[in-house]
Amino acid sequence: MSDETSSDDRKIEDLPPAAQRALAEAAERRAQAEAEEAANPRPTELGGRKGPEPVRYGDWEKKGIAVDF
Repeated sequence: MSDETSSDDRKIEDLPPAAQRALAEAAERRAQAEAEEAANPRPTELGGRKGPEPVRYGDWEKKGIAVDF
């Protein structure tokens, strides 16, 4: 992880120790979540909407008809 840089091209070692710990913990949680997803994949939805998730992208209509849950 020492060769990684942040979005503004600073090295991880240049960050304060608390920030380094937070980044390490986040990377560990991300790896655990990916391993859990790989071990227990979610079932595919049958008969669901095609395209992006409306809740996530705010697309509350389909073919001009507003969809309400």
